[in-house]
Amino acid sequence: MKYPILIGALAVLLLSSTAPAVAQKVKTKVKGAAAAELSVVARRQLPLFGGLTPQAAQQLVGEPYLKGLEQSFQSRTEASQFFANKGYEYLTEGKADTARYRFNLAWLLDPQNPDAYRGLGLLAANTSPDQAIGLFSQGLAVAPNNAQLLTDLGSGYLLRYNQTKKAKDLKTAEEQLRKALAADANSAYAWQQLAWVQFYQNEYAQAWESLHKASTLNFSGVDFELVTSLKEKMPDPKGLFK
Repeated sequence: MKYPILIGALAVLLLSSTAPAVAQKVKTKVKGAAAAELSVVARRQLPLFGGLTPQAAQQLVGEPYLKGLEQSFQSRTEASQFFANKGYEYLTEGKADTARYRFNLAWLLDPQNPDAYRGLGLLAANTSPDQAIGLFSQGLAVAPNNAQLLTDLGSGYLLRYNQTKKAKDLKTAEEQLRKALAADANSAYAWQQLAWVQFYQNEYAQAWESLHKASTLNFSGVDFELVTSLKEKMPDPKGLFK
């Protein structure tokens, strides 16, 4: 399974449509004295401004800057969602740096906005599943039943399993994806990711069943890499994929 399975498919889903008790911290390592001297320009390209607390980030950019951001909105919450939505737009356009800054602004304006963590996690997943898992977990700390975040978290563990081959990562991926489906049984992407988990567990009949559910909900989103991999292990019981 390749990284675009998470990022590419989710980028499309962005425009259509029980969490960990303690969120994992996002680790952004900057060595030496530079850690304390990073400029706003440098930090705005790091998730959560380089791991700052909301209070520290607000001090960094300054209250006048924040007031300027929110002046066209009824509240900081509304402004935050606006910037999160813009972040998703830039994400789907492949403008990662611009998207990351918009998600950082969304978080700065409202640290309780789960979309800020989700967007940053999607951007991180390509290069760092560990960082993505931490960001998705922080999002779930403020929105424990968010089906998209649960799916993202499960997908993050699935990505990490492809790196580590550790059974615990695969098990956690399954747990989070089943939580996602309990929250939204009509999530085609969650069903498809569960099919990947079942494939790696050598549960090919169950994987086909999950894939069929995904294809019924959204055939255009079917991952044909998964179809090919499954067919090599077991013919499609329903004969839908020849």
